[in-house]
Amino acid sequence: MDAICFDMDGVLVDSEDYWHPYEREQLLPLVGLEDLDLDEITGMNYREIYDYLDATYEIETDREAFLGWYEETATSIYGEEVSLLDGTHELLAALREREVTLALVSSSPHDWIDTVLDRFELTFDAVVSADAFDGPGKPEPGVYEHAAERVGVDPTDAVAVEDSVHGIESAGRAGMHVVGFRHGSADETDRSGADYVADSPAALREHLLARADGV
Repeated sequence: MDAICFDMDGVLVDSEDYWHPYEREQLLPLVGLEDLDLDEITGMNYREIYDYLDATYEIETDREAFLGWYEETATSIYGEEVSLLDGTHELLAALREREVTLALVSSSPHDWIDTVLDRFELTFDAVVSADAFDGPGKPEPGVYEHAAERVGVDPTDAVAVEDSVHGIESAGRAGMHVVGFRHGSADETDRSGADYVADSPAALREHLLARADGV
């Protein structure tokens, strides 16, 4: 294993714990899809979420209002509400000691990512935002293929840590070993597409360090 690509939302920070209630209580009623399964959109770039919902369900919500809701809500979530998941700094430090290249690959735009990186003092060898990527985002594989190219590794020599169905599919299609990270016992997202499912931060650490050590 030459590199690890971390998703941000739900992997480094507990933002899905905030996004999902906001989406259920505010966004889904706004677009008239109160019964939508959030796994259908989780992990996608917010601009592509609008395109997907409009193409699939012919929503009548104005695009500008839809994107504005996400941008306003993100300011609160990333700037004030999210917490760094347990052991993140220690895990990244342990991987750096093993000379593993670290990348952040997120569907969030760079300003949301930068808020998290600055607030929690996180650094990566490469930061890739699907929002700035010239091509379709997750679940398409291009953003992970681009991340591998950015850090100079073959995708088959990289590990991706993802929590969403779309993220797992994206990294898997790129050829990476995919670790599906589960937030807790209440998290029922189907991660059967992952090569390994980590049910806790401790399990994630154990698996990644074992891969880094060639075990």
